[in-house]
Amino acid sequence: MNTEAAWFQGLSADDESAAQARIRDGEADEPADWPHRAVEAGYAADAQAYYDALHSITTAAAKATVQERERADDQQLKHAVRAMDDCERTANELAERVAEWAGTRLPDAGSGVEYARELLDDEPADSAEAALVSLAQRVVDLADEAADLRGNIETTAPAVAPNLSALAGPVLAARLISLAGGLESLAKKPSGTVQVLGAEDALFAHLQGSAPSPKHGIIYTHEYVSGTAPAERGSAARALAGKLTIAARIDHYSGDRRTELDAELDDRIETIRSRGDT
Repeated sequence: MNTEAAWFQGLSADDESAAQARIRDGEADEPADWPHRAVEAGYAADAQAYYDALHSITTAAAKATVQERERADDQQLKHAVRAMDDCERTANELAERVAEWAGTRLPDAGSGVEYARELLDDEPADSAEAALVSLAQRVVDLADEAADLRGNIETTAPAVAPNLSALAGPVLAARLISLAGGLESLAKKPSGTVQVLGAEDALFAHLQGSAPSPKHGIIYTHEYVSGTAPAERGSAARALAGKLTIAARIDHYSGDRRTELDAELDDRIETIRSRGDT
């Protein structure tokens, strides 16, 4: 191997961008005395300077790789669905506080986000009521933000994972991607794991011997599971998880739309549900 195979060959010591690219994309067929070669090539003054540069460049290259991964579409989808869930949860919690507070002042106090929205039409009678209306405004703002995020997810998810979104719906697809840590991670999971994503607490309780094995996790929200008779929900969850796993793998590795998956799942669920009717 000659010095042309070295990551520092032909680079100046201050060209960090090119050095990072060499670190990420380069390779060597066999070990070599790289510090000595770096000195010979004029890249570093001595071995210690070489190791200092290597540490700095590899750290920067790793940071850039992490940043690039976090900016990937599936990771952005993960952040969007988590933000939507946070907004919805906080809005509902604050809406309960608004309802409780309003109950001490108004004779026809209601509850929920919609009641908080109604309060915005009232003219505050005093400073306490003004504070109540201000809190109601925060509830409405959070609920509206959640709705905007949901709209973004419904637009983005089909582009990121077309087959998964078609089978699960965009929001559930985003939640599965989020729970798995990314589309690639989801694609590598067995269907049995996909089936119980979101049911980690129940699964841990089962492993400790204090609860039965969970039949489903977040996929319970899919109509094909929740809308199936209780006795057949386990079968429906397995069928759905199996197709979702295949869909995630196709989305990650090829990205082409396979409409036959939809028909196959529909037929399988129809068969499962028909068993409950007999």
